[in-house]
Amino acid sequence: MIKLPARYDHVGSFLRPKYLLEARAQKARGDITPAQLRKVEDQAITEIVKFQEDVGLKSITDGEFRRTYFHIDFLEQLGGVKTDIPVTVKKPDGTEELAPPVIRVIDKVRHAKDIQKADFEYLKSQVTPGHTAKVTIPSPTMLHFRGGRAGISKEAYPELDPVFYDDVAKAYGDELRSLYAAGCRYVQMDDTNLAYLCDEKMREAARQRGDDPNELPHRYAKFINKVVAQKPEGMLLAMHLCRGNFKSTHAAAGNYEPVAEALLKEMDLDAFFLEYDDERSGDFRPLRYLPKGKTVVLGLVTTKFGQLESKDALKRRIEEAAKYAPMEQLALSPQCGFSSTVHGNNIAVEDQRSKLRLVIETAREMWGED
Repeated sequence: MIKLPARYDHVGSFLRPKYLLEARAQKARGDITPAQLRKVEDQAITEIVKFQEDVGLKSITDGEFRRTYFHIDFLEQLGGVKTDIPVTVKKPDGTEELAPPVIRVIDKVRHAKDIQKADFEYLKSQVTPGHTAKVTIPSPTMLHFRGGRAGISKEAYPELDPVFYDDVAKAYGDELRSLYAAGCRYVQMDDTNLAYLCDEKMREAARQRGDDPNELPHRYAKFINKVVAQKPEGMLLAMHLCRGNFKSTHAAAGNYEPVAEALLKEMDLDAFFLEYDDERSGDFRPLRYLPKGKTVVLGLVTTKFGQLESKDALKRRIEEAAKYAPMEQLALSPQCGFSSTVHGNNIAVEDQRSKLRLVIETAREMWGED
């Protein structure tokens, strides 16, 4: 297993600057070209890289500044995959919710082109020595969980196991090899589905689609391990479990117990970013499944609201987690990104700096190292 760059990390996305949002709107109207938009994105990424380095982070992302949605922008570039734009719906309490996007497999899944390579190469060109450029991509489980068997073409895949899972793993492996050849050594897969399988409402929805929510985590562990088997040697591969992060809202709640064994014990990943910012995530007992050599990054600092957590309270929670997993196998991060979609969470730009500084300072005081 490969170690993280530091005991402190972050999930990847940042609030988009106003001028970048304006340029995206201009591109949508046809007022500027894709090439012109990319130049604006380059400028914004240069600035967010400097921000991350200045605040003290060791792993550096492009803020996901070239994306509208954390998942669709990647998945729709895989051959054989068709996605629809998510719909924003108003809830009875007046808040907005992002209805799950429709993701369909309409043909054999394949790696039709390099998806993140050019983006990574620009990111790498901006990152200074002593820092690690990290690429974030959606988990391959997104291609199954959203629609289940009904969302995958029976013409292309009369049977899912093993051909569908093998094809998707090969496509992801080709992308990982492409990134590795460009110099990437750290990739994080963002997965909502395992977190959703902690929520009884989501589990019931899986049953309605014909899936067994008790069996799915173990199936997904085998699926993820097919991707891990394709990973180039020396590349750190992590997974972030997300419970929903659209405009400071969440989509799922529940203790990690229903997925913990499959996630921590069965998946051959290097690190797991788990959201633990409030009571929605339950206690730390599921960490008992963590084997030697793997790291759990505790997402104790929320990105949903600007109020700053107490450093002493964070330290107590880390010590509580250490009752179930060795302290040397733990690290600290915010619970999610600051802007999983282009819309961003309902916090101020400077809250990002305060939250990250809190994470870094707390981690350094707890572990005494970078």
